[in-house]
Amino acid sequence: MIKRIIFATGNEGKMKEVRSILSDMNVEVLSMKEAGIKIDVKEDGTTFEENAMIKARAIAAVCDDIVLADDSGLEIDFLNKEPGVYSARYLGEDTSYTIKNQNLLDRLQGVPEDKRTARFVCAIAAVFPDGSCETVTAAMEGQIGDEARGENGFGYDPIFYLPEYGCSTAELSMEQKNEASHRGKALRAMKQILLEKLGES
Repeated sequence: MIKRIIFATGNEGKMKEVRSILSDMNVEVLSMKEAGIKIDVKEDGTTFEENAMIKARAIAAVCDDIVLADDSGLEIDFLNKEPGVYSARYLGEDTSYTIKNQNLLDRLQGVPEDKRTARFVCAIAAVFPDGSCETVTAAMEGQIGDEARGENGFGYDPIFYLPEYGCSTAELSMEQKNEASHRGKALRAMKQILLEKLGES
């Protein structure tokens, strides 16, 4: 029987989203830190799926739990899908998102609305105690706004504008964000896989 799921992140904002969506599974969901796992994983894949799997396998090698790992990022069409898989490391790992967001806004200055299309992509990989693996990928389409707006999100949320909501993802409530977000969609797809596995165990 599945007792615990380790989610390979130290990001508290991300853990909130994960716990919210998996809350009805009756399984303890822990971050790496909470599980006492300290590993530096070199994410050198060229796709979100590869990076998520690299992370999940590395953590699964040191525990007997189900391990979930995600890799997500922002693709801006006008910038040849930058920052893409380098979203977290864009302009340097320790650079604040205020600076990253402003840099992207500056690079898109004067670009008309119809050419500011972008998407958040999220791949989630699962590695199970029996060694089997699964991956799911989902996206949220939108565009880059003219300025950073909102306090609710993290990362690139303040500059990512959703026309159907008329606001940035940092202005959505947690419920709205879980409904619309790339991570929310990918987590719900992964949850179905987990429930099927739970049913088999």
